[in-house]
Amino acid sequence: MARTEFLAERINRIKPSPSMAAKALVDKLRAEGRDIIDFTIGEPDLNTPTHVVEAAIDAMHRGETKYTGSSGTPALRKTIAEKLHRDNGLEYGAENIVVGSGGKHVIFHALAVSLNRGDEVIIHAPYWVSYPDMVVVNDGVPVIVSGTEQQGFKLTPESLEAAITPRTKWLILNTPNNPTGAVYTEAELVALGEVLERHPHVWVMSDEIYEHFVYAGVRHVSPVKAIPSIKDRSLVISGASKGYSMTGFRLGFGAGPTSLVNAISKLVSQTTTCPSSISQAAAIAAFGGSQDAPREAAKVFEARGKLMAELLEGVPGISVKAPRGAFYLYPCVAGLIGKTTPDGQALNSDLDVVKYFTEYAGVATLDGSAYGVAPYLRLSFATSEESIREGCKRIAQACNELR
Repeated sequence: MARTEFLAERINRIKPSPSMAAKALVDKLRAEGRDIIDFTIGEPDLNTPTHVVEAAIDAMHRGETKYTGSSGTPALRKTIAEKLHRDNGLEYGAENIVVGSGGKHVIFHALAVSLNRGDEVIIHAPYWVSYPDMVVVNDGVPVIVSGTEQQGFKLTPESLEAAITPRTKWLILNTPNNPTGAVYTEAELVALGEVLERHPHVWVMSDEIYEHFVYAGVRHVSPVKAIPSIKDRSLVISGASKGYSMTGFRLGFGAGPTSLVNAISKLVSQTTTCPSSISQAAAIAAFGGSQDAPREAAKVFEARGKLMAELLEGVPGISVKAPRGAFYLYPCVAGLIGKTTPDGQALNSDLDVVKYFTEYAGVATLDGSAYGVAPYLRLSFATSEESIREGCKRIAQACNELR
């Protein structure tokens, strides 16, 4: 058995992914026979589109089961460039595209090839849990800018200006946002762009993995589309996981300047070698074929998000708003803090609320403190209507039993 002192110091700087830890706990409790409603996982419960599955099978039958180029196949990179033009109004060539084993893979490699020790990365909270740890493990310094519900959980130009220093290397923008569902308008992005134009040393990483899921007439706008002047210092991140229910295919991409995508490709060549050839064939069908699946999925998730918000509205101690994008609610649970559970345990934090809901009500959620802003919970509605109804019923009952 390896001794802990043998391990590199950098691994001690980071935490395990809270969402993956929550999934492991749910799996453990279910294996023990517990009936658990899972609102933690950021994964569509819908099937991968049939034509995408068939494309993967056909590729295997054709023998497309070998290594590809580290940046991805020419056919897929061309298809992604066409997708970016069609869906996002962005003009990139195949040479500007690097394909990875998921969007997270590309983000990590982008940070790895660009950060020197002490370089700063501005991250707006609430944030996806992996951003700060990926910065830290690559010797960077996360600069957390906390947002508020009153600001719609969005970065403001004033907050951005105040956070920029000569050491700032990146700003990470996530729209639609995980965990809040916030979606930046074009005007809001233009206002941020005015700040960025005054600081040409700051690059922008635009995580748009939830781009297909916007609701109530809201429109997704890529920051690079809204702020054309930052194109030469931006990396657009997206992938097949969310919009096409392809999480297990592990297929994401980045679009940016050739100097950056070539550096990422070089690192890929020395780590994972290349993305899965089979997943790449499937992604060509996803990005280049019928777009009915993401459109229909958006309708399904919009209805589910509305239902979950309606079921939780009026539950004592919980304040909730319908989402604008992604497939999460981010309700405030400040009204539950200070209350006592039926077995006499005080709820002193949103993490205590998570434990109470999991152990007492059999509903797994995630604490807002893991996403940088408490006391909130992240609830995923990428699950069945039946589970949403039952889970919200259990949460309401658990809240009513607090003293």
